[in-house]
Amino acid sequence: MPLVSIVTPCRNAAQFIGETVRSVLDQDYPDIEYLIMDGASTDNTVELLAPYRTRLRVASAPDRGQADAVNRGFAQTRGAIFAFLNADDLYHPGAIRAVVEAFAAHPEAAAVYGEARYIDESGRPVGKYPVEPFDRVLFERRCYICQPAAFVRHDAFRACGMLDAHLRYAMDYDFWIRLSASYPMLKIDRELADSRLHASSKTLAEMPAAMLEAIEVLRRHYGYVPYNWLYGYAHRLRTRQALASARPAASLRSACRSVAMGARYNWRHPLRFGMDILSTAREGLA
Repeated sequence: MPLVSIVTPCRNAAQFIGETVRSVLDQDYPDIEYLIMDGASTDNTVELLAPYRTRLRVASAPDRGQADAVNRGFAQTRGAIFAFLNADDLYHPGAIRAVVEAFAAHPEAAAVYGEARYIDESGRPVGKYPVEPFDRVLFERRCYICQPAAFVRHDAFRACGMLDAHLRYAMDYDFWIRLSASYPMLKIDRELADSRLHASSKTLAEMPAAMLEAIEVLRRHYGYVPYNWLYGYAHRLRTRQALASARPAASLRSACRSVAMGARYNWRHPLRFGMDILSTAREGLA
């Protein structure tokens, strides 16, 4: 059985860290190495981890953000399979065993990922993450992998340069794009994890900045920003609609603003951008 290494980056995560830790330690797979990378919390996060010290390791020191904490944690792990689980997300029972079996059945896959749900602050499901089968071309348009439901081979994570520590929000999207350029990935039809949406999560509290960073990642990798990203960003700025688990509503004002943004980002690709607007509009109407 391969060793599976899990890293949880956290800072001031007392509200959810206990539930997250138990979702890892209660897995039915026996060979798990679990490391908590605490960014010098000022609440009682570290104290709450004390009862679990015989089953996990805790490193507490200032860091340069989530990606930096994950990378430093990865350097301290030994597992053939690696994943990072944020301090407010959860694994489903049996998730790690299912992933290990998938890797064994598909030795060509550098990453295995599964279905996932959004949950609220109390743990109630609020929607499904829009996970899709692996297609490297689709990354040009959307991030269809839910990060807590994804696992990577140790060697592939290292070979692709780990996470970009300069990114605050879209480090996982950026990594999937880089990984997919060199390796195949595998989706399994099993729900593996919950991604929690709550008022203080970066996904909700800092959504415009997160979307803008994703737009810059797309621009860097592909030299083009799809209209659906530009529309979502413009619509969020105008309406403050929570877009993590809901589609943006149709709006002429948002459309006009996103077209203007596209003229700036995609001026080298006017025909492609025009066709993209039409196809996205048809998609929305459907």
